[in-house]
Amino acid sequence: MSLSTIPEALEALRQGKPVIVADDENRENEGDAIISAALATPEWIAWIVRHSSGFICAPLPGEWADRLDLPPMVPVNQDARGTAYTVSVDAADRQSTGISASDRAHTLNVLADAASTPSSVIRPGHILPLRAVDGGVRERAGHTEAAVDLMRLAGLPPVGGICEIVSDDGSMMRLPGLLELGETDGLPVITIEQLIAYLDEVEPTDAAASGPRRRVSLRAEALVPTSHGVFRFLAYRDRISGTDHLAVVSGELTEEAPLVRVHSECLTGEAFGSLKCECGPQLDAALDVIEQDGGIVIYMRGHEGRGIGLINKLRAYSLQERGLDTVDANLALGLPADARDYAAAAGILSDLGVARVRLLTNNTDKVAQLRRLGVDVVEQVPLIVGVGPANQGYLETKRDRMGHIIADGALAEALATTAAHQAAPSTEENAR
Repeated sequence: MSLSTIPEALEALRQGKPVIVADDENRENEGDAIISAALATPEWIAWIVRHSSGFICAPLPGEWADRLDLPPMVPVNQDARGTAYTVSVDAADRQSTGISASDRAHTLNVLADAASTPSSVIRPGHILPLRAVDGGVRERAGHTEAAVDLMRLAGLPPVGGICEIVSDDGSMMRLPGLLELGETDGLPVITIEQLIAYLDEVEPTDAAASGPRRRVSLRAEALVPTSHGVFRFLAYRDRISGTDHLAVVSGELTEEAPLVRVHSECLTGEAFGSLKCECGPQLDAALDVIEQDGGIVIYMRGHEGRGIGLINKLRAYSLQERGLDTVDANLALGLPADARDYAAAAGILSDLGVARVRLLTNNTDKVAQLRRLGVDVVEQVPLIVGVGPANQGYLETKRDRMGHIIADGALAEALATTAAHQAAPSTEENAR
């Protein structure tokens, strides 16, 4: 189970479905179901009531509240989060008491209708409008502002219906439960942090001028002893995808252009020693060299199989067994040859104060992407290790079809080195 993307959430809203939106773990640490008020139906309102407190609110811009003559609920707001409740309302033409799913869906529809007037609703009622602050989630990172921003981005009237999701015992449901609920009912789950980062990318403001750095947020840091040495591990979260990445740092990073390896996650190569790629040996070699010379290994999670995921990676392997190369196998699955995005890596480097790097890679596309993201790659340092009969063709394909810089002599030398290493007796064998 993982977070959805903002575009996936916007498409669900356009279809009239709710999306589940979690806020920051240091704020309320709760999730709300958010639905388009314009597209609200009795069926989805009933779903929201079943999974929530039943206290349905309707976030809307200040000018909409003014047009409908919806004053604040109280003259002095004492709510700790500054939630701007107005007087409660029902649609003036409600069919019953106003509490039914049908009546509440209709009230939301009326609130989202640009033609509605103050006489279109009666006060009090069973829906509580919420006045969103100008500036949206980048001004106040609450569900109220998230709902209005999401509707606007989806091209819908800027009025939502929201309600806090609760567990069966009545307590607020936290992120693991929200992800499970979203998967069970086929609904997107996103975070307000993702939404802020998305807005920074598609609608940059002066406040977002720091660029890539805002893409990630530092969540944890610790010293970790490893078989390669002791490193400083920094855990970052991608504010758009929700993926966690690691920066493994050696030294004080005082060099003008430190050595940096941006390494893509590879479960098969790193955990299981797969010989179909050179990922495991590349990671080991990168850690060894930065332990000795100082630098950074940025470990990019979510990059399995050049970004197509573990299952599709194994499907591509199956096609390679039938004669396709690594590029054509991806294309045969309807997937790009390389789906990786290095924006989070650029953000991590920015957060670490590193603007110029010597990049440890054979991949010219990685160099080009990082340069487009504002990283000054002053040198591309080759990393040719772990070559063997099982992956020689794979490396040749990356060289010939994907622009990787792998000299024929270097490939042959690496192949010979691997063969010699495999032929040499181990320390244990020498001791026998």
